[in-house]
Amino acid sequence: MCVHNLCFERWLIHNFKTFQSIFVPVLCKLGSTAAPRLSKNAQPTEGEREVWNQVNSVLQDSESILSGLQAYKGAGQEIRDAIQNPNDLLLQERAWNSVCPLVIRLKKFYSFSLRLEEALQSLLESLTCPPYTPTQHLEKEQALAKQFAEILHFTLRFDELKMRIPAIQNDFSYYRRTISRNRINNMNLDIESEVNNEMANRMSLFYAEATPMLKTLSNATTNFVTENKTLPLENTTDCLSTMASVCKVMLETPDYTSRFSSEDTLLFCMRVMVGVIILYDHVHPNGAFNKSSKIDMKGCIKVLKDQPADNVEGLLNALK
Repeated sequence: MCVHNLCFERWLIHNFKTFQSIFVPVLCKLGSTAAPRLSKNAQPTEGEREVWNQVNSVLQDSESILSGLQAYKGAGQEIRDAIQNPNDLLLQERAWNSVCPLVIRLKKFYSFSLRLEEALQSLLESLTCPPYTPTQHLEKEQALAKQFAEILHFTLRFDELKMRIPAIQNDFSYYRRTISRNRINNMNLDIESEVNNEMANRMSLFYAEATPMLKTLSNATTNFVTENKTLPLENTTDCLSTMASVCKVMLETPDYTSRFSSEDTLLFCMRVMVGVIILYDHVHPNGAFNKSSKIDMKGCIKVLKDQPADNVEGLLNALK
């Protein structure tokens, strides 16, 4: 692979370093009259630095969150043994001691979602503020646009993994039942200093969602629009629809996809596209599937269905 294409893929998967090699022609194809001139490395400008640092501190922890989730095995056997032998105190203790560290890990994931929510709102504020258009923002704040896409990529990856781990809800349900019973029996519960009742309630709602991270970002986007009533809604929806359109054109154009040397690159594009579609659907009064939508939903769904079914099943389900 030549240096240019290697940079292209590294950027697209990891840090968007060569988005400029496709972004200008894509926007021209979409009819943009002011296609942004993108720099090679998308380094934060002085004006972006504060928000970039805040978001970067969150993104730096994203891989460890995914690794922790991927390694989650659950305490299914210990819980079954305890339930089947309610009078065996050793089995009860074994199940409890297995579940408690897992609950602490689940709290870490939930707490990260709160940090991610705050990071997304900071990015939205920077990428939608007047007087610039979405295209101008993507040109002026490339480093922030990169982070926005990386957040969406992480979010879809997290939720894809979570959907494959039913043990999460089983473990947490057992934890809540057991801690309620132990509280009634006036037992000393050290874990409550880590996960009190209020925290447990919030975690329960979070993990009850099929796609908890995406739900968090959707709510964050809705709250951003609601709390910024003086900001035209189009500033937000146009930013999202522009990103969706760029991803769609990249995925449907052989000249662009031929530069991809790995499946991960395609998955990255698809996750970002699906992520911005869902955010758009939450904040636009008519949704993403309405005829008036600025997102070509038929085209977006087609490029997903053109991929191997195993790669896109979760993404298509997220759009339903």
